[in-house]
Amino acid sequence: MKEKAGLPNVVFHSLRHSSTTYKLKLNHGDLKATQGDTGHAEIDMITKVYAHILDEDRKVNAQKFESAFYANPDLRKVKPPQEPPQSAQIDLTALIEQLQNSPELANTLASIITAKSLC
Repeated sequence: MKEKAGLPNVVFHSLRHSSTTYKLKLNHGDLKATQGDTGHAEIDMITKVYAHILDEDRKVNAQKFESAFYANPDLRKVKPPQEPPQSAQIDLTALIEQLQNSPELANTLASIITAKSLC
């Protein structure tokens, strides 16, 4: 029947290989899920034998990144974020007044100080 239909020789391992390949494609390369379904003891087996099937997906991702990244290639007007001055002074009088007027803030600050001292 096989010869009459012109079908190739297929062994169980061929079916397992095809199944693993399609699982990787359908779950977008989720190695742990594929490993769980296939029963491979080592995830390295999947990455070494089947990783080539994800090459096309990587190419598509690279094209998407390139399109998004270079959507506005004129970066001349982009400036780094401004850093706060290094010598910022704390107004202790204002801080004490805020803590006295806000028990919640005082409790939160006390909790942070206690947690830091325990570390």
